[in-house]
Amino acid sequence: MGIFRYRSQRQSPEERERAVEEAREVLAQADRVLIGAGAGLSTAAGINYGGQRFKDNFEPFIKRYGMTDMYSAGFYPFTTEEDRWAYWAHHATVNNLGMEATPLYRELYDWARGRDYFVITTNADGQFEKAGFAPERIFATQGDYAHIQCATGAHGIREDAAEFARIEADTEGGRRTRITDATLVPRCEVCGGPMAMHLRCDDTFVQTDEWYAAEKRYREFVEGVAEKPTVLLELGVGWNTPVWIRMPFECLSRATKSPLIRMNYDDAFIDPSLSAGISLEGDIAETLPEVPELQVG
Repeated sequence: MGIFRYRSQRQSPEERERAVEEAREVLAQADRVLIGAGAGLSTAAGINYGGQRFKDNFEPFIKRYGMTDMYSAGFYPFTTEEDRWAYWAHHATVNNLGMEATPLYRELYDWARGRDYFVITTNADGQFEKAGFAPERIFATQGDYAHIQCATGAHGIREDAAEFARIEADTEGGRRTRITDATLVPRCEVCGGPMAMHLRCDDTFVQTDEWYAAEKRYREFVEGVAEKPTVLLELGVGWNTPVWIRMPFECLSRATKSPLIRMNYDDAFIDPSLSAGISLEGDIAETLPEVPELQVG
């Protein structure tokens, strides 16, 4: 079977149709799948960090700070801890703690659950586990919104749901941009210092024992690719942190001849030297239903 590859930045309708047909054939035969997911998958699922969703959920913060989207807001230089945690408690609630699994993630799980699967993701929204994917089959490399850590990185992490719920109550669900009760500001239980979101942004990111255990399970799954036919399904992975998924998936496909299906809104390009690559460009929410093997029955 010849694997279609394209060279242009945008796929023609004919190129896309051929790619869809090849993806259908590959996925229909898949008994084992390694799923790599980036921000583009959650965006397709409706977890958009900008646009109307941002305006609807963060109007007070937009008015006070001039914020334009949730991604850049994550780097805002808040002047007080009361301001900073008012924002982050609301951000985490909107994008994780207060969300159920989206239909797109549920659809993906309905397909994957009958197969030997593993997930590596840079997303922090917890959607895979919410949709039903087994926690022991997920490696979330960049942390998540459900935990906070000592800002120094020296004293571990803790769950933030209860703390953030109290902050959300204090700020009336993000309608106020500052915590009024200073005792609600998260503090490290060991050193009494400030806390930070458990998100990878510098070398203070805490890689816990569970993080390393998940990494080990991921590596063991990857080691089996050479002997067990495996489809590499890459969904919405861009160039923000390509070293975790995009580049390793290409190397793995090249080394093992495993099919790599790359779905991406506007950059699904696969180097023509990679013989087992299938590029599918466009909105993943529209692309997945085009492949019958991924439809919910």
